[in-house]
Amino acid sequence: MDKININKSELMQLITDSVRSVINEERNKLLEILLPTVSKKEMDDIIKRFGEPKDYDSKKFKDMTKWIMG
Repeated sequence: MDKININKSELMQLITDSVRSVINEERNKLLEILLPTVSKKEMDDIIKRFGEPKDYDSKKFKDMTKWIMG
């Protein structure tokens, strides 16, 4: 077996990044399972009632991407 030299901080960063990646993958799988699907008819009704996201006023929303993605 080949040996590599890596300092403690590099090892910790590698482990942190790897764990974060796995957690994000699993979270995405869970979201996919939990989010219900809608039929075309249901989606058309939603758009009729609420419009499309591109038409929303972005100032009324808070970007939570960093909070969600970690």
